Amino acid sequence: MKIDIMTLFPEMFAPLEHSIVGKAKARGLLDIKYHNFRENAEKARHVDDEPYGGGQGMLLRAQPIFDTFEKIAAKAPRVILLDPAGRTFDQSYAESLAQEEELIFICGHYEGYDERIKTLVTDEISLGDFILTGGELAAMTMIDATVRLIPDVIGKEASHKEDSFSSGLLEYPQYTRPYDFRGMTVPDVLMSGHHENIRRWRLEESLRKTYIRRPDLLETYELTAEETAILERIKPKCD
Repeated sequence: MKIDIMTLFPEMFAPLEHSIVGKAKARGLLDIKYHNFRENAEKARHVDDEPYGGGQGMLLRAQPIFDTFEKIAAKAPRVILLDPAGRTFDQSYAESLAQEEELIFICGHYEGYDERIKTLVTDEISLGDFILTGGELAAMTMIDATVRLIPDVIGKEASHKEDSFSSGLLEYPQYTRPYDFRGMTVPDVLMSGHHENIRRWRLEESLRKTYIRRPDLLETYELTAEETAILERIKPKCD
């Protein structure tokens, strides 16, 4: 995958040089390039200006964004504008991005964008109903969530398929050594070696956690007959 990031602060993306994303780059599975659009600003390197009609704050000018965009070698990229008014980012969207070969992220600052910038954009995306000082942190979050889904980035494909939200349910509890830590022990079923019992326990715990913490997820989740029976059994104990 090739990712181009248009930003005023390329140095903010240092975390992408580490962990899973950094390893993906080192293995040649990912190519990330940063483009400081201030370098293409014609007006004394100013990237912002006052809005026509008056109002608070400054807007990113179209010219530096367009000129930087046109210098990026890309065939048919998915162009993502980080915007609080955009669609809320979620796991299914990350899975969609992971199928792409080229992504371009436009990270804004100030009060907003000249509306004409959006003619370059295929997707307007937000992390949620809150405001950040710029799009860099949001872009890093989205890139991290997306890159780990690229084939071969994580060793075992099933590893991310069982993550919370990938299956539609929250993930079941997990444990590792030691068996007894300060009086807190691992559930016996996980020590049994009985794979079918372990599968059923994990499914029940996943449904229980989802019902208690995120019941809204169950409104769109298609329950199997087995899951319906489990959920009906655990509901009275959770309410």
